[in-house]
Amino acid sequence: MKHHFDTETVHLSENRPSSNSSKINPIYQTSAFAFSSLEELEGFYSGESQYLYTRTGNPNTDELAQAVANLEGAPAGVATSSGISAIMAGILSVVKAGDHIVATNDIYGGTYTLLATELKDLGIEVTFVSFEDQEEIVRNIKGNTKLLYSESVTNPLLRVENIDKIVEIGKEYNIATLIDNTFATPYLLQPYLKGIDLVVHSATKYIGGHSDVTAGVVVGHSDLIAKAKAKVVNLGLNLAPNEAWLGTRGIKTLSVRMERHVKNAQKLADALRNHPGINKVYYPEFVSEKGNGAIVTIDIDGKCDVSKFFRSLSWVKIVPTLAGVETTVSYPFGTSHRSLTPEMRDELGINEGVIRISVGIEESEDIISVFKDALEQSVL
Repeated sequence: MKHHFDTETVHLSENRPSSNSSKINPIYQTSAFAFSSLEELEGFYSGESQYLYTRTGNPNTDELAQAVANLEGAPAGVATSSGISAIMAGILSVVKAGDHIVATNDIYGGTYTLLATELKDLGIEVTFVSFEDQEEIVRNIKGNTKLLYSESVTNPLLRVENIDKIVEIGKEYNIATLIDNTFATPYLLQPYLKGIDLVVHSATKYIGGHSDVTAGVVVGHSDLIAKAKAKVVNLGLNLAPNEAWLGTRGIKTLSVRMERHVKNAQKLADALRNHPGINKVYYPEFVSEKGNGAIVTIDIDGKCDVSKFFRSLSWVKIVPTLAGVETTVSYPFGTSHRSLTPEMRDELGINEGVIRISVGIEESEDIISVFKDALEQSVL
């Protein structure tokens, strides 16, 4: 029976290969599964039994994958060792050597490196364009274009993607579509239900939610997920059982965490929008009726010393990631997007004053206060 989203996050489709009375699915911390006979072993290959070797499947990894698929409204999913490996599995379920991808140019730096460097070495061509211009996307489609790639909310400048436009182009030109939905999470957006073929998550972020797991999930059409799972198995991109269990546990509080994250982020963005020490506040609008996301990015004024700003943040940690329950900051210029050329960073607007804030679930007044204090202390 279909429930509201808040209920779905708590009552997951638990995957239990044997009957037991455990309230929570246990951790199947095993490298392999035992068989009582050759006939039973053969049953794995004939589809009568589900598990053989944890690289090929495990109850915990399957539970995480199906839980995220359920929240996205997709029929199937596969869990992977990281967000990047989920992206790789999703891409390779669609493209091969000789194929072409059109990707938005304002994506996460790690994804850019994957697409521009690693895929190139595999014989896959990628063209980066501004997805704000529909004609620009269409102009770069070739006869061998197989995939359109973007993020629902881009990293770090928080442009909200026009998912309907991407779906429309994909269908018109018979091209598959893949969206990274990490920043929005299914709490705010469900791209698969809008017609996107594949949706990926760095489950390291809001899915896990507590900065204690590295994982990824890709969900979508069953035929594509079957291909993605084959890549996960054959390339060794699989997730370990303990990490999968932590990710699944994290989902149970996804809705309540996101509600607080989003409310705090809106308050912080509003409080900093007209601050004299800030050139611009990047915070999306009209993402969802539930809110506009949990990330606020600021571009601080040249009259403020960036290094001193970071040193003045008191209890806010500097980390190269996001989405824990604690408020943290990262420095795209020096971490996630440092591999981009200076010209590309300039084109995207990622300069030395850009700071990405992952807004936590603390009291909003305390969050606002620590950033205002840091700005005051960093004035030259």
